[in-house]
Amino acid sequence: MPEPRETHRILVVDDEPRMIRFIRMNLELEGYTVFEADDGVRALQQVRDTLPDLVILDVMMPELDGFETLRALREFSSVPVIMLTARAEEDDRVRGLELGADDYVTKPFSPRELVSRVRAVLRRTESPAPAQKAAIKVDDRLQIDFDRREIFVDAKQVKLRPTEFRLLYHLVSNAGWVVPHDQLMAKVWGYEYRDETHYLRLYINYLRQKLELDPAHPKYILTERGVGYRFVDYRT
Repeated sequence: MPEPRETHRILVVDDEPRMIRFIRMNLELEGYTVFEADDGVRALQQVRDTLPDLVILDVMMPELDGFETLRALREFSSVPVIMLTARAEEDDRVRGLELGADDYVTKPFSPRELVSRVRAVLRRTESPAPAQKAAIKVDDRLQIDFDRREIFVDAKQVKLRPTEFRLLYHLVSNAGWVVPHDQLMAKVWGYEYRDETHYLRLYINYLRQKLELDPAHPKYILTERGVGYRFVDYRT
């Protein structure tokens, strides 16, 4: 397998020592630098101290569980997070994503699956979408400058997470055209995610909450049921 293009720092948070050793061994074999914490409180301090590029966070921990840790983490950091869970229920997966997780892996998992997810999350959070040359004025409310990575709504700058930015880029680049679900999944998340459309629904909702005047009745990001999404054609 190819080595990472640089040494990424990964924080592994789990209250099971055997699980931490298993993850550490497999990530270090791929060239990653690994830090560890065995509870949520230590994890939050480690993020401040070590500034990791990615956090692998177990859900089921005593005292401060993974969801509570993630909620606290998102108050001061946008570091990418992969949740580890022994639960297969979609509600738990969606809850983590809604709190700001970037991905999840269900236990038990193979080393190959974990490394693949780590690479995919690092790839999409660190590789910016190609920049357009000119700033875009969608209307009097919304202006987008992909070159500067700036979004303004009602003259106020709106912060987008890297995945939100990439999704908006691909929608705006095809303004007026329907982009199918599987194409958006492949371009934004990667080919291996093309069937996991719940990610797409959540991130469309995040964008609407940040950009639309009325997210329940969007005028910029439109749903084409059963097909995909279309960004309004601002050029007409």
